[in-house]
Amino acid sequence: MSRPATTSPPPQFDQHAAAMAAASYEKPLMSPPPMSPPPTAKIEQMPGGAPAAGKFVGVISTNQDDVGTFNGGSYRISHRDSNTIVTLQLAIGCPLIAKPGVMIAMSPTITLKGSLSFSFKKLIAGGEMAHSTYTGPGELLLGPSVLGDITVLRFLGTEEWKVGKDAFLAATSGIKKEYIAQGIAKGMFSGEGFFVYKISGTGLIWLQSFGAILKKDLVEGESYYIDNGHLVAWNCKYKMERVASGGIISGLSSGEGLACRFIGPGTVYMQTRNLNAFALHIGASTASN
Repeated sequence: MSRPATTSPPPQFDQHAAAMAAASYEKPLMSPPPMSPPPTAKIEQMPGGAPAAGKFVGVISTNQDDVGTFNGGSYRISHRDSNTIVTLQLAIGCPLIAKPGVMIAMSPTITLKGSLSFSFKKLIAGGEMAHSTYTGPGELLLGPSVLGDITVLRFLGTEEWKVGKDAFLAATSGIKKEYIAQGIAKGMFSGEGFFVYKISGTGLIWLQSFGAILKKDLVEGESYYIDNGHLVAWNCKYKMERVASGGIISGLSSGEGLACRFIGPGTVYMQTRNLNAFALHIGASTASN
């Protein structure tokens, strides 16, 4: 007995498969429209010189972790840029010299020893006469005395930097640190006092700031003004100059009468906040209340 012929049901439309196929279809790439070149400035039009390429490059800052090694240990600068700490791993017998009062935590295997170094320069300048020496093995956490950032400079034996008296945080044992006089004008108006640190030797030095740290590279002959109270470290010459026009009244009203004029080649590290100005602001706010 013959069976009735059966017909198979029509195929169902698979929407998911169609969507996957459409997604996998590679459309031809379209080239982006041409971009106009960045504006440039002719070097002869910029007072005090300009970068070699004739372009405005601004200052350099970062909020990325900085990781590195040194003879006898390693470090990581993290939690940038206003709550920064540096975490150090010290090997057995590796010493580290730090500013008093900046230790956050440390391993029980680390030994701590305080030292006192008296000098009339430090007495006059109000500099630190004591320092702490941490010796490994173990982990050590350091942080700035105020809300600020940390940066590190590496010395290979030929470099020489000037560092503000409040900017020193810590250094390896091969770093040489001494006070030098700045001169009357710089001592009175630079915001760094009559004495600053001259740093040389071999190793690493960690610097602290109030606020974030900015880096400015200057080419030969390039000038750059930085307001007093914002200096952290520099390896080029500078002098004090009037930047406000219109006489004494204009300078007093603007609060920018004198500034530090740096002249390249070299590099300047600056801080985004002025500790003296902040202290005056807090004092005025407290008095008004």
